[in-house]
Amino acid sequence: MQTKSPDMKSRAMPPRSRKPSDNILFEAPRLPPLVMVRAFEAAARTGSMRKAADDIGVTHTVISRHVRNLESWAGRKLLMTGPRGTRLTQEGAIFHRAVSEAFQIIAAAAIELRPRTREGMLRIWAMPGLATRWLAPRLSEIERTLAGTEILLRASDRLPDFTNSEADVMVGFGSKEDLPTGAKWLISPRMFPVASKDWIARHGEPKDLVELSKLPLIHEESRQQWTTWFKAAGCKLKGPLKGPMLWDANMAIDAAVAGQGIALASRLTAGHEIDGGKLVELLRIHVRFNGYYLYIRPARARDPVIQRLRVWLENGLRNEG
Repeated sequence: MQTKSPDMKSRAMPPRSRKPSDNILFEAPRLPPLVMVRAFEAAARTGSMRKAADDIGVTHTVISRHVRNLESWAGRKLLMTGPRGTRLTQEGAIFHRAVSEAFQIIAAAAIELRPRTREGMLRIWAMPGLATRWLAPRLSEIERTLAGTEILLRASDRLPDFTNSEADVMVGFGSKEDLPTGAKWLISPRMFPVASKDWIARHGEPKDLVELSKLPLIHEESRQQWTTWFKAAGCKLKGPLKGPMLWDANMAIDAAVAGQGIALASRLTAGHEIDGGKLVELLRIHVRFNGYYLYIRPARARDPVIQRLRVWLENGLRNEG
């Protein structure tokens, strides 16, 4: 009987010859730091370093630094600045066109990733101190005022990106002369120093502003707010201020309650602690500088829900501030 030849599928296949390119690892193209690119795109799009800062939620000096660093990285001048704002160079215009297209692609993809915003929801961002110590305890009151609206409250010290629908409104804090475009001024609260009874028992109360300036003060992310406060109070500082720097007003109030030093507060951020005896106002000085503003997503600027929130905020902040 004749033996059948083996089935073709059962035959051992010869090893595949490897191409030289199989061992080559292709590196990703070298990109400039995206934080620099984002600052450049915003400055070119808005035509101003200051407007770009408002758009992203940083200071205009940060925008300028990022643009300079990008130009150093590229070895090319990309933006010209002058009294009338920013102007793209020829190389800058080419780069900006490509960057804008890339950001639009990323934004479109990000929108597809994010859950769709439900109708009837209001996303409120607010400065951490105000969000935690004044807005959060009044959530039920906000819900009654905005009946039928679901509230999403977030504490944040940066401006939301309205183009990507991060929020509907932002209750920010800053100078009245340097508001984001379209923002509505709310109130400039009286600001004053506070300390715990325990801290006062150990250190005593300062008798005047000069003595206060020499004590350990609790600062936020920089010493600028206390420096501005002393200037507004008519006290010329003779040396650098002391004390730790924390991230925001909320942490500063907590540290003061814990007896860690003297914080700068208002009735909006420390009224509950003062009324409850946890904090004591020092020196009784009447100083107002900077304040809160309402920044609304343009797409909801005429929304009746937003308008009811604005009226509620104006009345409530006026009564407390």
